[in-house]
Amino acid sequence: QERLVESGGGSVQSGGSLSVSCRASGLRYAGYCKGWFRQAPGKEREGVGVIDSEGNVDYADSFKGRISIAYDDGQRILSLRMNDLKPEDTAMYYCASGTQRPCLSGSYRRFRTWGQGTQVTVST
Repeated sequence: QERLVESGGGSVQSGGSLSVSCRASGLRYAGYCKGWFRQAPGKEREGVGVIDSEGNVDYADSFKGRISIAYDDGQRILSLRMNDLKPEDTAMYYCASGTQRPCLSGSYRRFRTWGQGTQVTVST
């Protein structure tokens, strides 16, 4: 079974930047599609962006222009770089892996493997 572990969350001032990472281990080819999601208390889980095994990325419209996602296949690390953070970005950020094709940003429901999340808090 593929396992995912997030790291890099923390507290950031409004307008700042932060990178979070997700290290994959175990079964290497369990997921064709990898992505980032976030969830604030009492709200729906929200797609941030995804990347497929060929390096194609798809970002949710609300995040385009201020995030970037990359996957280092050698180190098996999925990363998310976020710029111009605002208090409304405060949430738990989760990485996930799935087999769906095409790999597009959207519903979390088809992702099979999840990390436990890393907290990002943005203050004014």
